[in-house]
Amino acid sequence: MTMTHAARRISRTPRTRALLTAGTGIAAALGLSLAVPGHAAARPGTAPTTGAPSAASTTVSPAGHSFTAALSGKATFTAGSVTVTCTTSTSSGQVPAAPDNQNPAGPVSSSTTPATYGSCTTSMPGVSATVTTSGSWGVAMQNGDPASAGLTIPSGGFVLKTSGLASCTVTAAPTSAATVNGTWTNGAPSILTFTHAAVPVKVVGGFGCPTSATSSTFNALYKVSDTTDPASQITVTG
Repeated sequence: MTMTHAARRISRTPRTRALLTAGTGIAAALGLSLAVPGHAAARPGTAPTTGAPSAASTTVSPAGHSFTAALSGKATFTAGSVTVTCTTSTSSGQVPAAPDNQNPAGPVSSSTTPATYGSCTTSMPGVSATVTTSGSWGVAMQNGDPASAGLTIPSGGFVLKTSGLASCTVTAAPTSAATVNGTWTNGAPSILTFTHAAVPVKVVGGFGCPTSATSSTFNALYKVSDTTDPASQITVTG
């Protein structure tokens, strides 16, 4: 995402350059819509396109158990040289009860709580950020090499607002639901990793806001724990 054309139309005073750079960083935060490598308007459990090979069989265990995904370290959202960092993020859900925790040719899907994000900062002085999430979110876990998990964000389910040097509103999945995909690793606990995940966004606001931006990326690692039985692990197998 760039501010090239807008920058050419505006006299580049020191304050203008600061505002434009800050605006670029704001758009970076949109990767949060995770949020969980991103295909716009994709939905968990979508059937394969006619003629495409069937997906591998998937079993998510233990059936019926609840889980929580908690951020490990930091979630970073980057555009160019500007980074937005959040140090807290969680989401929770439940593995479907048997036999719905198994799919012979595709992912196993379930609903989750909206992912929350907190303690977010920007790399630009004078700009702060807050994130609000809402609506019905969902997750689809797919066996494979590697296994994967896609978190679907409902339309408008993620909104980032900035204040200070630039006041902007960034909405993820602005026109329809979008899925951000990550890789899944079974373990104790299991790990969900997002690397350069993309999500569609819309930016509105005044001077300094990157209103031409349509997507952003994010990187994060989540530890997924079984909250029904802490001695058990949430696993994705064939």
